[in-house]
Amino acid sequence: MKKIKLLRGKVVLVDDENFDFINQWQWYLMKGNHTNYACRKEKKKTILIHRVIMNTPDNMEVDHKDRNGLNCQKSNMRNCNHSQNNANRGERKGMSKYRGVYFMRQTYKNKERTYIIADIRVNNKTIHLGYFETEKDAAIAYNKAAINYHKDFANINIIN
Repeated sequence: MKKIKLLRGKVVLVDDENFDFINQWQWYLMKGNHTNYACRKEKKKTILIHRVIMNTPDNMEVDHKDRNGLNCQKSNMRNCNHSQNNANRGERKGMSKYRGVYFMRQTYKNKERTYIIADIRVNNKTIHLGYFETEKDAAIAYNKAAINYHKDFANINIIN
């Protein structure tokens, strides 16, 4: 593994076999929605380092298994479709501490009740997994569904 320095002082990890080819260009840091990436400009087009390394077709995306866009070693990346890439996305802010779990508060006749709900997204559709007594139970249900639907791309909850 070798490191390629970016213009803003960060580094990208690449395999030794790709270093000489990739290092012929100057790369810079690009902030993405969920992580940072290394890219360069070529005739007003943005070229992403991970797509070059993986020779990714235009209709596909690259998933970083560890969700670190600056770890561009082949063992950490795989070509995938958009749904598979989203399956390995990190946690969303403002929800439960577990992926796929959220709370819904409902007031009825001046009484407030909080429901714990688990959902999973598959092929741009939300699948309702049920209502649960605890966050942990909902997270376990999400993990089972993630493994079932997302297979190798499943980003499961770590439950203590």
